[in-house]
Amino acid sequence: MRALEFFGGTPEVVIPDNTKTAVKHPCRYEPELNPTYRELAEHYGFAVIPARPYKPRDKAKVEAGVQVAQRWIVAALRHRKFFQLADLNEAIAELLDRLNARPFRKRPDVSRTLLFQQLDRPALKPLAERYVFAQWKPVRPNIDYHVEIDRHYYSVPFQLVGQQLDARYTAMTVEIFHRGTRVASHLRSYTAYAATTIHQHRPRSHQAHLEWTPSRLIHWAATVGPGTAEVVRTILERKVQPEAGYRACLGILSLVKAYTAKV
Repeated sequence: MRALEFFGGTPEVVIPDNTKTAVKHPCRYEPELNPTYRELAEHYGFAVIPARPYKPRDKAKVEAGVQVAQRWIVAALRHRKFFQLADLNEAIAELLDRLNARPFRKRPDVSRTLLFQQLDRPALKPLAERYVFAQWKPVRPNIDYHVEIDRHYYSVPFQLVGQQLDARYTAMTVEIFHRGTRVASHLRSYTAYAATTIHQHRPRSHQAHLEWTPSRLIHWAATVGPGTAEVVRTILERKVQPEAGYRACLGILSLVKAYTAKV
């Protein structure tokens, strides 16, 4: 992203090395790109053709450029000490401008900067809006229909439990995809070991359970009788979490199906 912004445009083709940040699985014929790098290329609209493994001539310009940078930038700074990264970057930028403005030995009338302005800059496509960095991660929902991303749990539709999904997460959002289709979207949370759950992702049985409240159970018990209401109230009050007593209360109230309220 910073390189494209430095150039002020986007090329038609990018030829990266087979580093893991760009190429997930190197191959001479059909290399598999890193998902984030592939998405970056799609955003800026350039093709990615990785260099063939062990074929340095595929990126000869880069190899030569690294050698030039080592001689005129790295070597020039080898005896200086820096205590902040910003100071180092500033020193590199000064030497870089000087290197690009330096005339060629065999063509003293031109420099790298001049050739870039004449040849490369006109060929670049306009720079798109800045790419929002996102990471991809394969995930599989547990039995609780949640997936884990950076120690936080996000819900997905319960029908996808046990299936292979892909999570795309940025600094602000989390998206879950199933076979290329987005099935869930959440705001990013950084609270560890907590859960972000969408109500519609729950099974209907879980949704119905959440609709119950202590006051609703007590009101229902009061229609049976004041004694039943008192029993339900006592059960709920003795539990640290009222939800822990729901099952016992529902079991008592279900007796209405077998016995009349008067009995």
